[in-house]
Amino acid sequence: MRFSIDEGRRKLTLQDPDRELDLYSPEAFSILSRAWLKVGWDQKYVYGFSWLGRPIIQLPEDLVRIQEVIYRLKPEVIVETGVAHGGSLVLYAGLCKLMGRGRVIGIDIEIRPHNRKAIETHEMAPLITLVEGSSTSPGIVSRVRALIRPGETVLVLLDSNHTKAHVAAELEVYAPLVTPGSYIVATDGSMEFLHDVPRGKPEWAHDNPKAAAADFAARHPEFALEEPPWPFNEGRVTERITHWPGAYLLRK
Repeated sequence: MRFSIDEGRRKLTLQDPDRELDLYSPEAFSILSRAWLKVGWDQKYVYGFSWLGRPIIQLPEDLVRIQEVIYRLKPEVIVETGVAHGGSLVLYAGLCKLMGRGRVIGIDIEIRPHNRKAIETHEMAPLITLVEGSSTSPGIVSRVRALIRPGETVLVLLDSNHTKAHVAAELEVYAPLVTPGSYIVATDGSMEFLHDVPRGKPEWAHDNPKAAAADFAARHPEFALEEPPWPFNEGRVTERITHWPGAYLLRK
């Protein structure tokens, strides 16, 4: 997309086809936000944040939105594939502690020793269980299932290998753990629109978590691709600024 901005005239001009928008409109904000997401991702903007001392490689808006979901659902178990530095596990565990309810299970094919030590000695460690191994391995899935008691409310976030095939496999094995009214979240569907940035790859246009989630929803009528409701919005913007487009699969 090609566009130019004239702050003096308060206009955003689109090219091909030519169209002029009010710079201070929701539509212009959406266009600018998409450009900002692409440039920011390429510049590793999301690599500059931490939560309670642990790096957390996520867009802050996505963290606020998932916080809204967790507080509304108050799940007893939050399962996340992909551990990295452990920042998101610490965030979710902290929310569980504040709510007086819930615990977190983190799964990764490799939990590096320095990260494991930092997570296991963190203040939130009593609410975090680490499981090392391939997230789609039957043995690992069985271990995770054994950590969940019958009748517990479960929320699942997928944030490990982001290829369409791997996310599709994770969806198949972890979706059955999700309780009605809760979600399985296929994060980082932004790969779909990051395929043409300098650090991107052309195949991301079709090989991404968003595509896996859409295919899963088409095959599983018990799930619906449905954005969580905003609990508060007095603004004119109604679309999320997100690295997780098409991510939320609601179990009906």
